[in-house]
Amino acid sequence: MQKNTLMFVLFSTIFLLAWYMFFQPTPQQQMLSQTQNEQKIEQTNNSAVVQDNKQILQNADKTKVSGQQLVKEEEIIVETEKYKVVFTNKGAAVKNWYIRESNGALVDLVLPEASPVLANFPGSVYEIAEKTDSKIVFSYTFMQDWKITKIFDLSKDYLHSATVKLEKLRQDAKLPDIDFDWGPGLGTDDKELKENVSVTRVLGYTSTRPSKLEKIKEQNNPAQIYKWTAIDNRYFLAAFIPDNSLNFSNVGMIKQNKRTAPIYMLSAKVKQEEQVQTFSFKFYVGPKSYSYLKTFDMGLEKTVDFGFFGFLGRIAMSVLFAIYGLTNNYGWAIIIMTILIQILVLPLTLKTFKSTAAMKKIQPIIKDLQTKYKNDPKRLQVEMMNLYRTQKVNPFGGCLPLFLQLPIFWALFTTLRNAYELRYAPWVLWVKDLSASDSLFYMGSISFNLLPLIMGLGMFLQQKMTTATSDPTQRKMMYIMPLIFTLMFWGFPSGLVLYWLTNSVVSMIVQFFVLRKEENR
Repeated sequence: MQKNTLMFVLFSTIFLLAWYMFFQPTPQQQMLSQTQNEQKIEQTNNSAVVQDNKQILQNADKTKVSGQQLVKEEEIIVETEKYKVVFTNKGAAVKNWYIRESNGALVDLVLPEASPVLANFPGSVYEIAEKTDSKIVFSYTFMQDWKITKIFDLSKDYLHSATVKLEKLRQDAKLPDIDFDWGPGLGTDDKELKENVSVTRVLGYTSTRPSKLEKIKEQNNPAQIYKWTAIDNRYFLAAFIPDNSLNFSNVGMIKQNKRTAPIYMLSAKVKQEEQVQTFSFKFYVGPKSYSYLKTFDMGLEKTVDFGFFGFLGRIAMSVLFAIYGLTNNYGWAIIIMTILIQILVLPLTLKTFKSTAAMKKIQPIIKDLQTKYKNDPKRLQVEMMNLYRTQKVNPFGGCLPLFLQLPIFWALFTTLRNAYELRYAPWVLWVKDLSASDSLFYMGSISFNLLPLIMGLGMFLQQKMTTATSDPTQRKMMYIMPLIFTLMFWGFPSGLVLYWLTNSVVSMIVQFFVLRKEENR
């Protein structure tokens, strides 16, 4: 293999392996128990009033009587074509929030260790004042001191609204603090659970212009500086958009350690001097579909991670959607888009392969010079430079164009990795889900993935075509590199592998004709 090409491949491998090692999932650690989670939330609560009230509420719930009848815990299920939600009147909270995906599967965005979420006073049991297919009203009265009314207004899609009304029943009553929590973590499907802790984030979209997306890393942040805040993972999002941010005091991220997922918390700004206060917000709970989120015109689509070369990733996503509109198949859309990109960078590709062919021609001369001046490195260097000059060969001519193409390839790599639209999107035959590995069959617990094997074979053939040296070390690399890439891509989504495979095949075809033309000169 030509030395400069080898350097590029080696660099790319190190780059990808570094990403895989540091940003890919680590096995999900043992989850916190429900009791530990509640203790963690209590420890981080900002108000001593809430600390006192929670204990009183827990004791009061055991004997609370409404209309001479004990109020019991009750579940309320609301289901549409796109989601299924299980509410509980204990804490007026959400026990499960299922998203129905394109294949009919339900994904619960409330992890077992987080349930219930959006609870207010988890120990209290609310009365259900109203219950319809789109509206649920919870009501709770605390010892003739104050009353809380909590309303969920649900749409048929993923954007909903919630309102909490807090009112004094006595002039001198002390009002408790109100907060809305989600977590630890945000749910996902089984195949994504392994990486879920490492990719879950708490985010805020700033109110200042130009607005930007920030990762919230602290517990205490003024809520007024954000248009909306959220918790997300690779494919799903729970975002909260206050109707009036001045009614909220704090937004924060709580995390016990690096091995546990964060908790999202939004705190209301309770004013003791006011008789009645209302806190309302819209909230989105659903998939991170870039095209769908963009329709809200709120910047929610910015939660889709396009990586370091994000501007290129967004262009690639737009092109992919356009091609999908013609093919109605994301697999073929990926193949066509990859070919179009190869046509776009064809001048750079031709320059690379021509440089490779030129270096291959002068390899016998280089070998003779290395033998002749093996004991005189300085003279060897001078003679090598003279050879490059007389033959009009640039030893780095094949490397630079490849580096220039790297941002495009990496942007596509990241975009396809995070595109929700590829979930359960089939291509052909055994490839039923472009967001998952293409398991043809299983041998015990080991899946046999065909696309990475085909990709590795293609890389081997391509590198064998470019071999321009008899150096045993570089020849070993020719065999090692395809193996490394095959192992690295083994568990990657099949959409990514399909892109890389198509890219290799097209490059190999171009390379074949360039080398054939150069040999006939």
